[in-house]
Amino acid sequence: MALGLTAFATAANAQDKVETTIAADVVSQYYWRGQELGAISLQPTLGIGYKGFSLTAWGSVGISEPSDTKEFDLTAAYSTGGFHIGVTDYWFNSPNERYFAYAAHETSHVFEANVGYDFGPVALNWYTNFAGNDGMNNDGDRAYSSYVEASAPFKLGGCDWQASIGAVPYATSFYGDAHGFAVTHVGLKATKDLKITDAFSVPVFAQVAANPSTEKAYLVVGFTLQP
Repeated sequence: MALGLTAFATAANAQDKVETTIAADVVSQYYWRGQELGAISLQPTLGIGYKGFSLTAWGSVGISEPSDTKEFDLTAAYSTGGFHIGVTDYWFNSPNERYFAYAAHETSHVFEANVGYDFGPVALNWYTNFAGNDGMNNDGDRAYSSYVEASAPFKLGGCDWQASIGAVPYATSFYGDAHGFAVTHVGLKATKDLKITDAFSVPVFAQVAANPSTEKAYLVVGFTLQP
């Protein structure tokens, strides 16, 4: 991460085209790919990008219950046009609270590759775990757990909307103990800027989601703070 930031800084001196992202979401519930991972949470983001390449740090920490999931993710990605590809290192505070523990059978890191294309009306994304604390399949072997999602943006009633549907293509214990193909997420999200002053507004969002596989439903609301 440090070496990558140094490279971006050198490029910035030469062409001054580096983009930096600083933001934080506050959400009523941590919901991810059909799974409930915590209650009220603070989710900060720090990212830097240059000519389609990006490095992003993202985290989540529960602020209502001490037992909530703590997470710290690092993503390296490249995008051009509608195409993007990337690798993410997810870290959770369970089963091992030590961040720098990478040994097999004790690490809390999960390494995932992703690829996708945004066609405009619809975006398709595929995610696969390839190392770390992955789930198991029905035979007790590494599942190489995968998740595929389609999303479609649209505008309605003065808000930006997004409809999405996601599925686990084959058996894995990583996504709610799916025993085969399972639709794990169906969601509808709306976002609208809440004007505070003439120069400052806060994006506010709400999402209705359900996991048909586990027969659970969720309503999540939140807002984003950013410069």
